Amino acid sequence: MEQPFTLAACAEMLWRDRPIEWRCAQLKELGFEVGLWNWPEHDLAALERSGATFSIMNGYLTGRLADDEGADELLRSARETAQVGKRLGVARLNLHGTGLGEGGLPVRPSEVVTGRMWLKARDALARIADMAEEEGVVFTLENLNLPVDHPGTPFGRAEDTLALVESVNHPRLRLNLDLYHVQIGEGNLIETCKACLPWIGEVQVADVPGRCEPGTGEINYPGIARALLDMGYRGPVGLEAFAKGDPIAALEAFRSAFTF
Repeated sequence: MEQPFTLAACAEMLWRDRPIEWRCAQLKELGFEVGLWNWPEHDLAALERSGATFSIMNGYLTGRLADDEGADELLRSARETAQVGKRLGVARLNLHGTGLGEGGLPVRPSEVVTGRMWLKARDALARIADMAEEEGVVFTLENLNLPVDHPGTPFGRAEDTLALVESVNHPRLRLNLDLYHVQIGEGNLIETCKACLPWIGEVQVADVPGRCEPGTGEINYPGIARALLDMGYRGPVGLEAFAKGDPIAALEAFRSAFTF
């Protein structure tokens, strides 16, 4: 059997009744790297003791891309988070089009994104990329779906995140291509992967509907995996999903979908 991808799973979404360091250690034991959300919610020393390898973590706490005040705050917050990322050895630090609040809703929703906002977002991401070069870290920009989970989030679609990352054109800024969100908001997953391929830092997955492991919904993840392999992708794939039943069974379903 061939495992061409580095597999990771989001610790916050599995074994939700267990301490986070236990979850990280369990994922390590099962052969997965670990994705995290917001670091202030966790004991960093306990995360270090888990021995886990951290694939991705939220790369900011506050700030926005598309206005001067928000961009300044985003840069400050991202620089602070970069120090935590370096301490934990996190491979990628994740960004969104705007800060997300309760329930994943944008802190400043934007039903219309103007040309001025696009220019400000590109400028803000270029500043982030330059800071990442100074700090020796990598940031990713994640696409989000607007119809179900994140209505009103600017620059949420995969075509938007691709346009921004491509225009900045910096090796320290990559895409976090989340196929769960693409399926809900845009579809055409394999062609989207092809378009994004030169810029992908990580691919994230969950099935639709329900946001659970592969095999619980409508997405043909073994087919997606084969297509990624055929187009030359060999990078990380992260499960950002809830377990429909037993978490270990969910992880094995994920592993099976991306193993040949």
